[in-house]
Amino acid sequence: MPALKKAALAVTSAALLSAFVVTPASATGRDAAAKAPKPPSGMSQVGGEQLGRAGTQVNLGPGAPVLPKDLTGRSWMVSDAETGEVLASHNPHWRLPPASTLKMLFADTLLPDPALQPKTREYTVKDEDLADLGEGSSLVGIKEDLSYTVHDLWLGVFLRSGNDAVHVLASMYGGVPKTVQAMQAHAVELQALDTHVVSPDGYDAPEQVSSAYDLTLFARSGLQKADFREYCSTATAEFPGKKEKGKKREEFGIQNTNRLLTGADGVGAYKGIAGVKNGYTTHAGNTFTGVAERNGKVLLVTVMNPSSDETHAVYKEAASLLDWGFAASGKVTPVGELVPPKSAVTGDGTGKGAESDKQTGSKGGHGPDRATTKAAAADGSGGVGIALGITGGVLVLLAGAVFLVNRRWPLPDLVRRRPRP
Repeated sequence: MPALKKAALAVTSAALLSAFVVTPASATGRDAAAKAPKPPSGMSQVGGEQLGRAGTQVNLGPGAPVLPKDLTGRSWMVSDAETGEVLASHNPHWRLPPASTLKMLFADTLLPDPALQPKTREYTVKDEDLADLGEGSSLVGIKEDLSYTVHDLWLGVFLRSGNDAVHVLASMYGGVPKTVQAMQAHAVELQALDTHVVSPDGYDAPEQVSSAYDLTLFARSGLQKADFREYCSTATAEFPGKKEKGKKREEFGIQNTNRLLTGADGVGAYKGIAGVKNGYTTHAGNTFTGVAERNGKVLLVTVMNPSSDETHAVYKEAASLLDWGFAASGKVTPVGELVPPKSAVTGDGTGKGAESDKQTGSKGGHGPDRATTKAAAADGSGGVGIALGITGGVLVLLAGAVFLVNRRWPLPDLVRRRPRP
């Protein structure tokens, strides 16, 4: 065979081989992209019409930095914790499994309840308190027939994301069904209408969903409470262990699973971080809500289910969004706002955002918020605690007036609890 003909045949064979090798791979990539979940076309517009649109929403002004590249979260949002302005968002009302970030709602609902006061109260754990933990649940290590203080149990919830601690606190409150009902009512009170609560610990359950918008509302409400701020910003603590007769009870160290707080596992601690909660389940993927303060500015960020294969992508994307938010503050037009609770009424006596109930198809309703004026005074938040915690009479009107005049819910000073050496 002539050399020229051999060369031509070789080129043709190589081209055909390349087609067989490359084309299926490209088709596979396209198929994977096509099968990836898509946000619904009609999402809630609570907080503003732009927040109901699919995709990334940002209104850049002069001098504003562009958003970080390679953000892979199915849903995310960055907002000003004090003014409530949403600086940028991506499918913020997409209803997704929340994992343990739902524990923020659990804590915000139960922390002020008299059944869990004072924090020094001791409770002896029963077998039935731990009977219904989901398989593979994250645990802090609570044992039956041993006693724990309320303070111990909340550290277990926030630091180790312990589902065992959640179930014990729920038992003290009156049981899991009562707790779920109270959490759902409180979500409605906060106008977190994307949220449907099935399990108090965030463990995967059919139809249990929340959204980046709602998780941000839970964090913002919880951060008005001194105990919430203490627990979510604590990096390390000692937890009660075994009890041997005649000996002092053992303790063991626990570390917060929020890696932006602790700087663990190769994730750099974020400057100014002050909580709040991370989570992971099979269906939810990684989820995270964080709060950070820099130069007097307090920002909240939520990231849900990043698709990146990079290790700890949820923390890296949250940190990059916080960096962007601090740089962009004052240089962007907000895409929406964080609405106040329904008990913070407007001048005409209706809850701000009430018209959004119709848009989401929710029946609405007023859920209980059991925070008290005593607790507000104790944590030094003053009118902030009143605006978020009071549900009746003249004080509700006062809360509404404060919101209307200031358009702000200032957060008390956020104190970083650094890891122990």
